[in-house]
Amino acid sequence: MQRPSPHDLPATTAPAQPVLPDVCATEPAALPAALDWVGMEGIQMPLQLDDPLAAGPAPTTFDLWVDLPQAGTKGIHMSRLYGRLQAMTAARVAPSDIAALLASVIDSHADCGSTAARLSCSTRVLRPVQALVTPGLHGWAEHPVRLHAEHRGGQCSLWLCVEVVYASTCPCSAALSRQLIQAQFRRDHAAGQAVPVEEVAAWIGEHGSHATPHSQRSVATLQVALDPGDARAAWGIGDLVMRAEAALGTPVQGPVKRADEQAFARRNGQNLMFVEDAARRLLAALRPWHAAGTIAVRHLESLHPHDAVARASWHGGAG
Repeated sequence: MQRPSPHDLPATTAPAQPVLPDVCATEPAALPAALDWVGMEGIQMPLQLDDPLAAGPAPTTFDLWVDLPQAGTKGIHMSRLYGRLQAMTAARVAPSDIAALLASVIDSHADCGSTAARLSCSTRVLRPVQALVTPGLHGWAEHPVRLHAEHRGGQCSLWLCVEVVYASTCPCSAALSRQLIQAQFRRDHAAGQAVPVEEVAAWIGEHGSHATPHSQRSVATLQVALDPGDARAAWGIGDLVMRAEAALGTPVQGPVKRADEQAFARRNGQNLMFVEDAARRLLAALRPWHAAGTIAVRHLESLHPHDAVARASWHGGAG
């Protein structure tokens, strides 16, 4: 018996795909009420900022929301948020891309009546750091970076937040330590006779640490406003960090040798600062460059079980 040719077989059609239900579109809210924000938090995606310090994509956590002003709408479309965020992160991201994303998210929820959107994300950049003295000795400094943006009423605001870690030596503790050293010197030389320079130098070498001031690791959180509506706007993370570190004078170091550690000790001794001093230094260094911003400094006290903190903010500072 001859087998039929495939061309002789009756044509078959693929089974029709069932139409999947969409309760967001077909069902009203059981308890009608407008909602300020609805969205997704903790979205994990790689992000590469369009900045010289962002050498490649970095693991990033995103939060993305839209408003839901229509009281009877049951829910928004989460997949639309995710898809637009994923499309944006497929390439290097500039400040203007954030504004475009939020505008797109709002448009994607026109059927929900959405008129506003918000984005927050947390990521990190690594910056090479050179040892203070030793040639060729370098390491890396990690800077947590956060972005906060909101699109409302046709306007988009964007804030860049960067952390800088530094050392702070307490001026009060330094003064009290010097007083103790002076008192010890007077006791050891109570005769009142002139002391040769070399003998004084030897005494300092033996007793100079009779009392030492306390220092602590400290954190400055710098938040500045950017213009996402300007296609030429840059993140400027490196400039922000460099200005802050220059103002503080004692940024933490990477690998060090003894010469580098000694140079760092000199910097600490010449840059005594309360938390108030650090905040004022940063305010003076950053305000001329940014139209608005906030500075928060935290000294993780080595004397106390609590931290010392200071904050400052400004508007209209950049020329």
